[in-house]
Order: sequence, then C-alpha cells, then structure tokens
Amino acid sequence: MTERTLIIVKPDGVRRSLVGRVLSRFEDKGFKLVELKMLTMDKALAEDFYSPHAQKPFFKELVSFITSGPVVAAVLEGDGAVEVVRRMIGSTKSAEAAPGTVRGDFALGVTQNMIHASDSVESFQRESRIILG
Repeated sequence: MTERTLIIVKPDGVRRSLVGRVLSRFEDKGFKLVELKMLTMDKALAEDFYSPHAQKPFFKELVSFITSGPVVAAVLEGDGAVEVVRRMIGSTKSAEAAPGTVRGDFALGVTQNMIHASDSVESFQRESRIILG
C-alpha cells in the first residue's frame, strides 16, 4: 500500500554534509521525494515535535540536540513507506545498527543518530503537520 512518511536528517547529518547521500538511498530504493524543507527548529517547535517523549529522561537532550543546527525534513512516498524506511535507517542505538543502514553507516551515537523517521502513519500525520505546516 502506498504510504507517506517523514524523515528528518538531524543536525549531525547536515553538519557532516550527508543529506544528499542519505536522500539518495531512499530514492534508489524507489521512494518518491514529495516534499523537502531545510529549517532550524526552535525550542517550542522541538518540544512539540518530541512531545510523545516529554516524560522520558532523555527529552531535554533530544530537544537540545535537534535545535543545535539546521535539519532537513523530507516526505517520502512509496509502498510500505513507514516500515521500509524504518528498517533502512536502522536501530536508534547506532552501535547496534546494522551495516548498510543509515545509522549503521553514518551515526556516531544514541543522540547523534543522524536521522528521524516516523514510526506510524499516525505519527507521520502529526509530525508532518508540526514540521511542514
């Protein structure tokens, strides 16, 4: 089934000039890039975006990191987009991410893990509304 999902190349990926390499992986897989936006999140936007994690001990660290520099948000479209893209990005803990995944190949740590991807269609709808308006 054709779906849409949101990915965000985080500040570490933008700083390291990896945006093109990351996006090309999804295009090579057959996903259509339907929207692209570079932005720098302020604290309020980041807190809204990460609100499902507000009660978790790492919330402040998430907000601090995502606001530390520009990010690139993209909407990808294709069959099973949410699940396939999540598999392509790899484990949140980059040390556990398989080689060949975005995080396995590029991420440097748990917080500096290069990329966010929506974990459900509902998350995509909420997150894309927040980030892309």
